[in-house]
Amino acid sequence: SVSSVLQQLSPPLLWPPCGAWARAALHEAAPARDVLLFEHERGRFFAFLGLFCAGQGVFWTSLAAAALAGPGGGAQDPGAGRRGSSGSVLWRYGLAAGCASVGLLVLAAGLLFSRRSVRSVLLHRGGQQVTVTTHAPFGLGAQFTVPLRQVSCLAHRGEVPAVLPLKVRGRRFYFLLDKAGRFPNARLFDLTVGAYRGL
Repeated sequence: SVSSVLQQLSPPLLWPPCGAWARAALHEAAPARDVLLFEHERGRFFAFLGLFCAGQGVFWTSLAAAALAGPGGGAQDPGAGRRGSSGSVLWRYGLAAGCASVGLLVLAAGLLFSRRSVRSVLLHRGGQQVTVTTHAPFGLGAQFTVPLRQVSCLAHRGEVPAVLPLKVRGRRFYFLLDKAGRFPNARLFDLTVGAYRGL
């Protein structure tokens, strides 16, 4: 028959046709149960990171308060001139603002990194919904569920050395999947969450 002749002439890699490949991929991407696609447990690290950021916030805030209070807890020197007094006040306010800025920057960086570092990715039954769990501050964990079509991976797993960036529609910044984590279903991950979509 014609189909048998085509099958003999076609290279093995080109058979079955692309349509069959697409149907197989769609069937595989719609599992009959919830499937874990990615997991990376680092709760202890993020607990220490949260404590470190909180300590830095307290430290820099106390420095800012001490700078505002001035030497001797804000006691004024009666012999100081008006010009020297104004310069001292400006210097103290500048130092306090700098210390407060450093403290806020450390806190914001730690908070953002914790909220964007992914602990696990779960594909729900049917392949239409995905739950992303992040480490969150102090490693307490936070999760959200979105449609799979709103998730896009900006690079293939084999193209990045350490961190895989994941984009979720409606959420600022990227979510980070550390490649040191575990991909229990790597092929299914590539077909679903790991696929690129124009969001």
